[in-house]
Amino acid sequence: MNAMLTPDPYFHYRSFLLLLGFLSLGACENKSSPKNAEPESKEVRGIYGSPKPLWDKGYRLTEIGVNAIFVHSGSIQPEMLKRAQSEDVSVFAEFATLNGKNYVEKHPEAWAINEKGEPVEAAGWFMGVCPTEPGFRRYRFNQLRDLLTKYELDGVWMDYVHWHAQFEEPEPILPETCFCDHCLGRFSNEKRIELPAGSIAEKARWVLSQEDHKWREWRCQIILEWAVEMKKIIHEIRPEALLGLYHCPWEDQEFEGARRRILGLDYDLLKETIDVFSPMVYHERMGRQPEWVEENISWFCERLALGKETAPSIWPIVQAHDSPGIVDPKAFETVLSGGLVECSSGVMMFTTRAIAEKEEKLEIVKKIYQSQ
Repeated sequence: MNAMLTPDPYFHYRSFLLLLGFLSLGACENKSSPKNAEPESKEVRGIYGSPKPLWDKGYRLTEIGVNAIFVHSGSIQPEMLKRAQSEDVSVFAEFATLNGKNYVEKHPEAWAINEKGEPVEAAGWFMGVCPTEPGFRRYRFNQLRDLLTKYELDGVWMDYVHWHAQFEEPEPILPETCFCDHCLGRFSNEKRIELPAGSIAEKARWVLSQEDHKWREWRCQIILEWAVEMKKIIHEIRPEALLGLYHCPWEDQEFEGARRRILGLDYDLLKETIDVFSPMVYHERMGRQPEWVEENISWFCERLALGKETAPSIWPIVQAHDSPGIVDPKAFETVLSGGLVECSSGVMMFTTRAIAEKEEKLEIVKKIYQSQ
């Protein structure tokens, strides 16, 4: 293939984002779009999970210093939203984007296929999905539209945004996917590469040996495509709402570059669409020391040349939950403080119940959140 004839692989995405920007200006008149404004004028002090355990203890969230809650989209209730808003607390929905559990079992056409031509096994407790399967895409995007129409949310946080794998473990599970007909067909058409005849396994071997660079590049573009489409839907229904991303916190070279190579997460592509990055710096779950949180967030800020006053913003999520392992109060204070390094404009912890049930951890939240 003559390289001079190969189109710019990012042309369509850049063109779409540029058009979306012009439409935003026209639709919002004098209002700034979320991407062009600082996402939040206040420093975000968040909790992940229903605030009910804290409300049951008699607290108003602002008494603790909490000004934002992040809740799984399926757990949001009108009463929760109403009370949070009455306390001047922002509400963000976690949206399980590429989690295929309970979907692929009923829709086997969306099952991710490995390089052997076989349906993948669950990666630990996670079951991914083929990100290009048309039926699943319609299903998820319709869910997002319903969510935004039903609830007056301040933003949506994409979760499980990667090709089928498991990164939340000391020893990650990193399979090669997806080699289904949808993926191979799109890769061939969009990269203008003619695949050889043969079985899926034979085609996969050829792609990985002959066009590996373009294959990795294309997979990152598919993940970007999900972010772009979700941003478009949010803009149509709730133009002031933010698009956040819970994501793997690995540095570029960790696990032989697996964040981009296997998961398909290219920060340089995503930063043009994402309003807020939320690295999932779960130190205990991932077998790291508490000090790693601050080190990782500092690296991330430097890697993307981001600061507190620049967009996109950085609001890490740290571990308070005692499973797996035990997060003692000292470690919890280290990771919560570490999430608030100079370049970060917010932080949240996983989970609400973990701090509501442990008075020492709750006191640490009060001390750090109320001092900001």
